[in-house]
Amino acid sequence: MLTQLENMTSSRKGEVHRITKETDVLVRLFLDGDGSCEVSTGVAFLDHMLQQISSHGLLDLEIIARGDTYIDDHHTNEDVGIAFGQTLSKSLGDRSGINRFGHFTAPLDEALVQVALDCSGRPHLSYGLNIPSQRIGNYDTELVKEFFVAVVNNSGLTLHIKQLGGTNSHHIVEACFKAFARALRMATEKDPRRDGKIPSSKGLLEQAGSIENK
Repeated sequence: MLTQLENMTSSRKGEVHRITKETDVLVRLFLDGDGSCEVSTGVAFLDHMLQQISSHGLLDLEIIARGDTYIDDHHTNEDVGIAFGQTLSKSLGDRSGINRFGHFTAPLDEALVQVALDCSGRPHLSYGLNIPSQRIGNYDTELVKEFFVAVVNNSGLTLHIKQLGGTNSHHIVEACFKAFARALRMATEKDPRRDGKIPSSKGLLEQAGSIENK
């Protein structure tokens, strides 16, 4: 998949390689993909959720991460979110011609989660998940919010997540990621009526990507 992403001719792609004392994270993303995905973060449940973003957002996504998971998953989870957000911002560029706004409500059995987002350049997260259990497998469910905080702060998304129903923790979180993927797909797809213009009455959308969540 590495070669596939390198050979893409569209400019709507990005790459970030983030190295700290705690993690080493490589993210490559192609917005106009078909959902091809190759992820390995050392955090199995996070891998599963990243696959949802790729599959339902139709993003070609490659993420290879190594981190201090012998301590816990926090640093890897956060740094993958940071690098993903920065790569998304790079892929969007000046955001010209996109729909900009996206929304989706995803059901998964008894769970129902609504996501609305704006590729505004202004980071904001309203997070409304009520996850019953502290862990899904070995994954600390507090890290779901931390992942989206990192994504938002480094991509410039305005993101609202609202849980409308659900009692099963896995279902709630997976419905959230699926709804996020579909909303992101809607927002980042090209609007043929825009004719390449920036979707703002100001004529400018701020570009994020250098802000880091600490």
